[in-house]
Amino acid sequence: MVKVIPRIPYSLFQIPSPQLSLHMLKKTLLEATEAGAAEIKRFIDLDFKISNKEGINNLVTEADHAAEKAIIEVITKNFPDHYILSEESGEIVQDSKYKWIIDPIDGTVNFANGIPLCCVSIGLEKDGEMILGAVYNPLMNELYFAQKGFGASLNDKKLSVSDKTEVIKSCLVTGFPYTYLDTPNGPIQVFEKLVRKGVPVRRLGSAAIDLCWVAAGRFDGFYEHKLSAWDSAAGFLIVEEAGGKVTDFEGNHFSPYQPHIIATNGKIHDELLKIVNGGELELNTLKDPTRASEVY
Repeated sequence: MVKVIPRIPYSLFQIPSPQLSLHMLKKTLLEATEAGAAEIKRFIDLDFKISNKEGINNLVTEADHAAEKAIIEVITKNFPDHYILSEESGEIVQDSKYKWIIDPIDGTVNFANGIPLCCVSIGLEKDGEMILGAVYNPLMNELYFAQKGFGASLNDKKLSVSDKTEVIKSCLVTGFPYTYLDTPNGPIQVFEKLVRKGVPVRRLGSAAIDLCWVAAGRFDGFYEHKLSAWDSAAGFLIVEEAGGKVTDFEGNHFSPYQPHIIATNGKIHDELLKIVNGGELELNTLKDPTRASEVY
């Protein structure tokens, strides 16, 4: 069993901005994140009910609902007039310039099987721009946080993306939807193209964690064909604030309200974008052509 170290570091509540409103927004975000994470920790060793949503193995558990309830209670207590979009309960529509985008447990299948790769993910928009994001995996004691224009951190330590410059030398991560996408350059086709050339492509089961691990330099790039806003809202800001680049499949600045995402260290972005759109992986940039046949 993974040892759980509780509580978010207190120093993360110390705000560099002089704006009281921003201070309260960040404080509320971190309190809500911890409230959701407390439910993950409470349920992880319990027997809990599991039901199914659209698609095979698209699960939702008692813990998802409990975490969502705890998160929303914190937000509405402090900001009862804010708009909320959450995975399980949908929208609480308000005439507000602020919108909270919540995934109470990203990686529910992992959570339901006792795999410690799951997290709370909360992003906050102001006037359509993501300004704050937090992703917290309490089972690994990893809290990722970003504030627009102030960088990104993991447990209070500054994050920076990797410096790889070629896809062939990169370690990538992806995910697959619960409903198969039978389209040209679909998830399986892109995956096959990469692994046939020897590129290591991992699959963790949590898009929010995938994005955070790109921000931390553990992965050099992430792509996925079908995400919802709550999957990526916090994570894409964390990647950008760590120095990375995030776009849709056309290379446009990323919006969480469309399904396609490519997030990289920036240096391999154009090459990975080309591959995802049907281009071939070039091997002639290799100094050692045998690199492509290595086993990972």
